[in-house]
Amino acid sequence: MTDITDILVIGGGMAGISAGARLAEGAGVTVLEAEDSIGHHSTGRSAAMFLRNYGNRTLRALNAASALVFDAPGEIADGPLLSARGELLIATEDGLDAMEAYLDGAEGMSRLSAAEALEHVPILRAEGIAGAAYEPDAQDIDVDRMLQGFRRLLTAQGGKVVTRARVEAIRCVDGCWEVETGAGCWRAQVLVNAAGAWADGIAEMAGVTRVGLVPMRRSAAILPAPEGHDVTRWPLFGDFAETWYARPDAGRLMVSPADEDPVEPHDVFADDMVLAEGLHRFEQAVTVPVTRVGQNWAGLRTFAPDRTPVVGFAPDAPGFFWLAGQGGYGIQTAPALARLAADLVVGYDPALSADVVASLSPARFSDPERT
Repeated sequence: MTDITDILVIGGGMAGISAGARLAEGAGVTVLEAEDSIGHHSTGRSAAMFLRNYGNRTLRALNAASALVFDAPGEIADGPLLSARGELLIATEDGLDAMEAYLDGAEGMSRLSAAEALEHVPILRAEGIAGAAYEPDAQDIDVDRMLQGFRRLLTAQGGKVVTRARVEAIRCVDGCWEVETGAGCWRAQVLVNAAGAWADGIAEMAGVTRVGLVPMRRSAAILPAPEGHDVTRWPLFGDFAETWYARPDAGRLMVSPADEDPVEPHDVFADDMVLAEGLHRFEQAVTVPVTRVGQNWAGLRTFAPDRTPVVGFAPDAPGFFWLAGQGGYGIQTAPALARLAADLVVGYDPALSADVVASLSPARFSDPERT
């Protein structure tokens, strides 16, 4: 037996659940998730930070649009989804070019001296700081509260979430998409591909041209707080060259080697050597040794070739909608991308500028003037 719905969303991470919630405002929506629970992969392993200046020009526009929802989430949550944190980035002499590139077009960031940087994070090695900048508006995101809020909104509007529904086959029949999973079969006029690291594979299964997505591993580990220091109010801190970063986590420090190693889509775990090398880079930037490593994990950040998300209808497959390639920006851009996806699917004029919408479109990969 085949269930009929207006819109099928493949992927129950933040992208799929948030877009499903917005689409359910005016259509029947079913979200299919392969795992036992939503948010199992990248969503559940996010650094959980809202960094307004993170990413390229398009991503910064999405950050700005998402900020409106984070500050006033409305039906998603009964209060703001953000809390104060701050971000401190430093540069060695070799990293000054990366610093200037990051600060180009950035808003709300102030340059600091080495002494001023140490006022925020006193364990930094002063002699290694050739430049520094601070963003006071960087904030922690309550990721699970946000995900569950979107899920409640989705189901309150009649939408459904089906877990353990790994996709086994996709075909287009009479202008509709039919999807077979281990949990049943569904048919819909619109298929939203929000499958994260698996999105290119879903497209290929559907006979749609891949866009060249590359899943990349990002690892992290928990370290005890440096002796004699209360890290609770420290900002996220790292280097502009993205060779490591750290942030407070329940009185401890989460440290990441900021790795971006291409891997096949899978339930990824940290590589011991990569983690060790990253912790060594962290050690070189601070005055305290790494004496003990606790829990460690990894997640997948999936990038398109130009490191910009892919959002829009496929030019070669009517009714097949891309919502993928969010890289390391998926949580903080989800509110804006969910609204954009809903507007484009329904046919409304997006609130985002035409240039931003065009820069996200999958058609950019088949446009010779843009390649």
